[in-house]
Amino acid sequence: MASSLYQIAVDAHDVHRMARFWADVLDWQIVFEEADEVIIGASAEALPGIVFLPVPEAKAGKNRLHLDLTPDDQEAEVARILALGARRVDVGQGANVTWTVLADPEGNEFCVLRPKKTLLD
Repeated sequence: MASSLYQIAVDAHDVHRMARFWADVLDWQIVFEEADEVIIGASAEALPGIVFLPVPEAKAGKNRLHLDLTPDDQEAEVARILALGARRVDVGQGANVTWTVLADPEGNEFCVLRPKKTLLD
């Protein structure tokens, strides 16, 4: 019997701010919210979701796991996500790559790839 991915857990100092940021980035909604846990998803029935859980410690080092986003227009999407509160980061990716590395408001790295239709070109 195989497992199914239910949700991705993200440690955060401000679970509400992080949930709002990622819900805006992904055009998702907050599907569950309490003081110490916020879950976002495409809908309440859709899986997987992302759950934000409070932790006291700060992020240390580069992520071992990150999200890759693939928009229709990479440049416009990077600009939109930067306006939501992300920032550009250098994780050693070099200058001649087809993706942009950003960090969310608490420093978690993620990539904005070129549009999916060109990934196979």
